[in-house]
Amino acid sequence: MKRLADFRNIGIMAHVDAGKTTLTERMLYFTGFTHKLGNVDEGNTVMDSDPQEEKRGITISSAAITTYWKHGDNTWQINIIDTPGHVDFTAEVERSLRVLDSAIAVFCARSGVQPQSETVWHQANHYNIPRIAFINKMDRQGADFRRVVNEIRERLNANVLPVQIPVGAEDDFTGVIDLVTMKALVWNTPDGKTYDTLDIPAELLEAAQEARNYLLEELSLLDESLLNKYTTHPGSITPADIYTALRGATIRMEAVPVLTGAAYKNKGIQPLLDAVATYLPAPSDVGMVKAADPDTDEPVMIPVSETSPLAALAFKIITDDYVGKLTLVRVYAGILRSGDTLWNSRTGRKVRISRLMRIMSDKYETVEEIGAGDIGAVVGLKDVKTGDTLSHPDHPVLLEKISFPEPMIGYAIEAKSAKENDKLGEALARLLDEDPTLSVAVDNATGQTILKGMGELHLEVVLEKLASQYHLEVNKGQPQIAYKEIFTKAVTHREVYKKQNGGSGSFAEIEFELSPKEDDVPGLEFINEIKGGAIPKEFIPAISKGFESAMHNGALAGYPVKSMRVKLLDGKIHDTDSHAMDFEHVAVIGFKKVAAKAGPRLLEPWMKVDVTMPEEYTGALTGDLNRRRGVIKHIAMDTQVQTITAMVPLSELFGYITVLRTLSSGRASATLTFDGYQTVPENISSGILVK
Repeated sequence: MKRLADFRNIGIMAHVDAGKTTLTERMLYFTGFTHKLGNVDEGNTVMDSDPQEEKRGITISSAAITTYWKHGDNTWQINIIDTPGHVDFTAEVERSLRVLDSAIAVFCARSGVQPQSETVWHQANHYNIPRIAFINKMDRQGADFRRVVNEIRERLNANVLPVQIPVGAEDDFTGVIDLVTMKALVWNTPDGKTYDTLDIPAELLEAAQEARNYLLEELSLLDESLLNKYTTHPGSITPADIYTALRGATIRMEAVPVLTGAAYKNKGIQPLLDAVATYLPAPSDVGMVKAADPDTDEPVMIPVSETSPLAALAFKIITDDYVGKLTLVRVYAGILRSGDTLWNSRTGRKVRISRLMRIMSDKYETVEEIGAGDIGAVVGLKDVKTGDTLSHPDHPVLLEKISFPEPMIGYAIEAKSAKENDKLGEALARLLDEDPTLSVAVDNATGQTILKGMGELHLEVVLEKLASQYHLEVNKGQPQIAYKEIFTKAVTHREVYKKQNGGSGSFAEIEFELSPKEDDVPGLEFINEIKGGAIPKEFIPAISKGFESAMHNGALAGYPVKSMRVKLLDGKIHDTDSHAMDFEHVAVIGFKKVAAKAGPRLLEPWMKVDVTMPEEYTGALTGDLNRRRGVIKHIAMDTQVQTITAMVPLSELFGYITVLRTLSSGRASATLTFDGYQTVPENISSGILVK
């Protein structure tokens, strides 16, 4: 069994086209996992094994793989997850970061910090993920290492500390200067398997010394031991001192080491792998994992150790044609073994582990156990979903769940052949298991099946998967927006629920105030102001549950209510006829009667749109955004390229990418990111509600 200190669980994250998958392929090649270089353009990468990924040249589903890297006197096990860069698949990044210990953030040396770069960076901040920055594509025209470092520092508010600077740029990029050892690493062979360690060229010595001084100055502010040496005997500072100080600062998220290279040209990969081993945390560096007692909800701290009772998180479901249903798990404590019986936090039931596997992208290797700190797959678990905690039955715990954004857009779909309706239902159930950002609902008014996802590309990929993987052709309707409703004023109401049909009856009476929430946090804010026990406390949760259930259907057009506040003011019970279910019913009935009086308004999703194009198309593209009810927030010029940032309602963006290409002769590109919900103007709201 490997020591916990020898594991590295890392994610590769970036904007589309920054070179994530190419970098991952090179890491697999240089660690000896593969013996042939895979390229995205040729569709032969290990990580993008899905036919749609090969066809589109993008990562759609996060892929996991285990490889090994020898550095110094040790061999490190590196579990790598290559995450998507397209915003429609941001949930894949979310669930990956939840179970990883660290990440490599990849930036293009020409494009710098792009919109999705910011999104994934903030996601990593949310999960407290230490990271390394890798500035890729130094061989590209317009590559500028220093500019990108400054962008990361300013736009992402990160304390970035370059540990390398490039030797040359664009066609002249040949290697890097290591600021820790003060040596030049130069790649002279096309396959990049070997590099020369040389003295720093005279013309770069001054720049290297300046960059090293900056590294030592900043790092000494974060490490007391290094500060003492730096202020008294700076010449006594060794590479080991720097490695130790920078590793500590990285794990504490006080600094981000920056490295550089050109993955496609096989330059800079070995030092990056060394940096993964040197600077990024092992599972043991996490120390304790936060969990909760499933009965009391009290916090529980779990030691990251193989001797602790088992605690694991299911973070992804995969359906494989040969192996069947696979549940990807991160083991936080204990050892998961074949034949074990575990407790599922969501269902409250026990599940038995039959087979365990190590993940090799689209291939799997059977193993007998998966220890603390490791990532693996369980075969054949039936009632397990993404986010479920699996723990020892005698020591049940509840790990922090994975939060996913809500679907933004939907299509009405039906099987082209009526006899395939059952087959479509089964296929959708499997897809929902795999992808938590998909939802399927039946429209009460029309009886249509509505498939919702994160965007047009997301749903396009799902429909293609239905055709290619499940051999199902479907008809789809016009796109539908995931509108919501909100209340604008407070209203008080008293509701009585009474039923008597011989024998035991039903009775519940409540008085409550329904109003908008003061903050913008989605969901129900329930305030119990009952005095003197007018309603026994055991019935209060049922009332809250009733209002929560009622929020799924608003007063205007049955859209979900985004948020609301309910104050429970008074109520009555019957000594023999009152039950918890009666109070749940009375809450639902009371909501339906009073919601229309609380000033309901329609909300629509708005997107942040970042458009990059040559300057001559600015007028045409800003005019088009204005016609779409867009609000231009910012226009910036950078190296002959103009960037427009605008806020636009999602309902106005169907087919936008096609129009954008037409208006710019194919020279503009756009990134759409969900920004939030805003009130729909009255003149547009009336048109939506008429439909």
